[in-house]
Formats: sequence, C-alpha cells, structure tokens
Amino acid sequence: MWQRVFALVIKEFLAILKDRRERIIIIVPPLFQLFLFSYAATFDLNHVPLAIYNQDNGTIAQRLISDFIGSKHFERVAMRRNSHGLKKLIDDQKALIILSIGPDFSSNLRRGENARVQIILDGRNSNTAMIALGYARQIIERFNRRWAEKHGEPPPVKLVTRAWFNPNLESHWFIVPGIIGLLLLVVVTMVTALSVAREREQGTFDQLLVTPLRPLEILIGKSMPGLIIGLLESSALIFLATWWFGVPLRGSLLSLYTGILLFSLSAIGIGLMISSMATTLQQALLGAFMFLVPSVILSGFATPISNMPIVVQYLTYLNPLRYFMVVVRGVFLEAAPFPALIGQFWPMALIGLTTLTAAGWLFRHRLN
Repeated sequence: MWQRVFALVIKEFLAILKDRRERIIIIVPPLFQLFLFSYAATFDLNHVPLAIYNQDNGTIAQRLISDFIGSKHFERVAMRRNSHGLKKLIDDQKALIILSIGPDFSSNLRRGENARVQIILDGRNSNTAMIALGYARQIIERFNRRWAEKHGEPPPVKLVTRAWFNPNLESHWFIVPGIIGLLLLVVVTMVTALSVAREREQGTFDQLLVTPLRPLEILIGKSMPGLIIGLLESSALIFLATWWFGVPLRGSLLSLYTGILLFSLSAIGIGLMISSMATTLQQALLGAFMFLVPSVILSGFATPISNMPIVVQYLTYLNPLRYFMVVVRGVFLEAAPFPALIGQFWPMALIGLTTLTAAGWLFRHRLN
C-alpha cells in the first residue's frame, strides 16, 4: 500500500513542480504577500495630515503647536489664522484632524484658568479617527504635565498604561502571525483544490480507475504534497517573522507545529472536497475563492469576532482559521502552553477529520 501511495505522492509533486504557474503560486506570492501585508496592513498611524487653526499669538500656544508638529504621528498640512477653508480641508480629505486653539488660550493659562483646545476629526473612518484622537490626547496630557510641574501646581491626574504581551503596541506583532495563518490557508487550499480538477481537465483522472490504487490511498497521496508544502511554507514564514520583522516567538515549537499540522489537515480536507466536486480548473479556483474570502473575514484576523453579530459568531466555529489565529498569536506573543491550546486543537482536528472523510466519500463516489 505505502509503496503505491509513495509513487502517487511523487507523481503529484512532479505534476506541481512541472507546471511553471503552480511553482510560482507556491513560492512567490506567499513571500511577496508576507512583506506586502506586514508593511501595508498596520494599525499604527504616522504622518497624519494635521491642520492648525491658531487664534492665539502667545508663546504658550506655540509650544503646544510645536509638540504636535514634532510628533512622528502628525504632519502639518495647513496653518490658519481664520476659519476660512477649514471645512474644505476635511471635505477633500487633505486633513484628518484639525487642532483649534482659541484666542485666550495663553492668557487663560497665565491666570491659572482652564484653557480649551478643540480637536476636529474626519469621522468617515471611525477607527482611524479614534487612533488619531488618542495620539492627540497623549500630546495634550504631556503638555499639561509639564505645565503643572514647571509652575509648582499640583500635578494633574496621571494616566498610566501598560500593555501586556506587546509593551510597545507594535501592530506588526499582531499582524504578522495572523498573516502566517492566512497565507498557509491560501497555499494549502489552492494546491489541493487544483489537484483532482487538474487531472480531470488533462484527462488523466480516468487512468486512476485502472490502477490498483484504492480511494484511501488516492486520498493520502493527494494530501501529502499539500501537507509537506504547508509545513515548509510555514517554516519559512515563521523564520522571516522572527528574523526580519522581529516578532518574538515566546512559546514552544511543539505547540506551534501541532497547530500547523492540524490546521493544514483541515485545509487539505476542504481543498480536496472542492477539488472532488469540480470538473475543471476554473470551477476549482472559483470554489477555493468562495471559501477563502469568507474564511479570512470570519477568522478574527482584523475584526474581533466578539464584535460580529451573534449569528455570524456561530458561523465562525466552522472556520479552521479562527482557531489557528488563536494558536499562532498565542504561541508567538503569549507563550501559551500546550494544554491551554487544546481547546483550539481539537476543533481543527474535528474539521480535518470531517472534511477528509467527506473528500474520501467523494473519491469513492467518483471512482465507482
């Protein structure tokens, strides 16, 4: 049996590596997308376009303005002494935030009175606006603290923050491990989804009917290339994540590769199901696309699952990427121990067993 399976695995690898397009799909896009997404998909904001509406000629107002201009998060795009054109800056998206300083700002502070500063935000992208507002609040809090210490007044209430697992709040530490799961799903699913459909389109699938291979052996032979490619691909991505992007790998490799193995098996089962039902490569590609897009959206990669509607949250339990996101981020950032991840391992194992069984039934149905 294993000799026949081994021969089929060799045949699958030769078919994959012989096709130049598939070689490119396996090697180039995952590496390119890792760098592209890791640099482009970030929750940090730098060079936020800032417009300043300053009605105060005092030096104290200039200090506050200097704090905003000197911050790496803001880039001044306009300075106004009157309100003319401010609305157009927001409407045309030339400015995301406007700092408005009233005419009595400096004089009120010298008299020991409260001085008001207005922040005007472009709220069309609420997430970006809230992040920019957070940066503005930090600058104003530092200004208040310096002012209180310099003039001997009681210091204001101090806000102390501490971020666990990601002390500097580096968004790459959150995004890059997630991209590993995303790319692993894409590569493994595409490789297996195209395997049977490719043979049907080339007319070689019917030749399996006259071979001594049984459906189980065909299933194993079709699964092994995707599993091996997935393990090699994920190893390369993990190396780049730690070496190039500096994401700490705090947990054990045993926990990480157990998750990779179970996740790859579930992706292989889904890909083989798609491949067994498709009769052409175009149908296989369409089926894989129809699965991959919702899978990424419902995985918690960018949007927290807890913020989704209840009905959608139940749908995420059918998505293996949901569980792998917890595993890969838990191992990288939290040093999650193996027992703590069992609750994520067994759903992926169940999904893999179910999909592989269904794919085996479809193979028997096609071969009989």
